[in-house]
Amino acid sequence: MAWILLFIIIIFSKTMLYLRIILVSIALVNFAYAKPVIKTHTDDTGEQRKIMVAVDHVLAANRDFVKRHRKGYFLPFIKGQTPKATVLGCADSRVHTHAIDPHPDGDLFLVRNIGNQLVPVRGSIEYGVRHLHTPLLLVLGHTMCGAVRAAMQDYTEMSPAIKTELDNLHVPHGDPDNASLVLDSVEHNINHQIDEAISYFSDELNQKKLIVIGAVYDFRNDYHQGYGRLIITNVNGSTDAGKINQYLGFSGKKSLHDVFTSDAYKDRR
Repeated sequence: MAWILLFIIIIFSKTMLYLRIILVSIALVNFAYAKPVIKTHTDDTGEQRKIMVAVDHVLAANRDFVKRHRKGYFLPFIKGQTPKATVLGCADSRVHTHAIDPHPDGDLFLVRNIGNQLVPVRGSIEYGVRHLHTPLLLVLGHTMCGAVRAAMQDYTEMSPAIKTELDNLHVPHGDPDNASLVLDSVEHNINHQIDEAISYFSDELNQKKLIVIGAVYDFRNDYHQGYGRLIITNVNGSTDAGKINQYLGFSGKKSLHDVFTSDAYKDRR
């Protein structure tokens, strides 16, 4: 009788061992294929909410873009690019690309940074001018530029990366809340960047393969010429309104569009 009882105990023990092995195996498989639990903040006013709103905005916009554009839209871009202009613009999100081209896709070779500075992105600008052969280099600033305003005052407490970029602006110091002074500094910065461009692309300018234009995008109507107006402030280094009109009139031919310069505004001040 004792031997029978021992046999039953051994069989039962082996069965429990096998059962344990099976249960552990199932648990390991479930762990391996289980989806990771990502902890998210539920506070709608928190930073996590801001991140998700920004990501959702980009993804939703792309989904809508894909729905609205079929294969035919992309065919010209697949073959290459032939932009009409290289644009050195400020990275400020208020500088609206469609204000200078309603359909900028394929038209504009855009290079943007804070304060529309040439030196840090000279290679990109050179690519547009010398490799894509754009006949126009547009240096595009804007009213109440944050980078210009920062450069007008003491910015020594800024991070090294930002200080390095602000050093390229070369604007006079003054009150960054004075719209008139900021406007002067915006123009001053554009003129400085154009001087840099003229020096770098002198061959193209001498061969009349390139025109360099400086302009201020006025989304505040500081020049009193209309909200969103493009104000031409410099052409090939000249800031004189008469010469600018001559340049853009193409040797006496009537210009197709009105040219708005900053002179009329300055006369009112």
